[in-house]
Amino acid sequence: MTDDHHVYVLSCADGSLYTGYTTDVERRVAEHDAGEGAKYTRGRTPVELVHVESFESKSAAMSREYEIKQLSRARKERLVGLE
Repeated sequence: MTDDHHVYVLSCADGSLYTGYTTDVERRVAEHDAGEGAKYTRGRTPVELVHVESFESKSAAMSREYEIKQLSRARKERLVGLE
């Protein structure tokens, strides 16, 4: 089994952080940058990939995505090394 499920964090042009799930990080970041990703990132390009975690199952990745989204901004910044 390979780690095909990824949780990623983007730093947006407005300084905000966006967390998402994908099976192809490069493609997904390119989609966000092209304004074709999540509605949240459309007006906040360019985006920069600042953190990725990989998992063997979609459920594990989705659980971690939820955990990260519940963190305070300060905890997210610590996680991605932006503090």
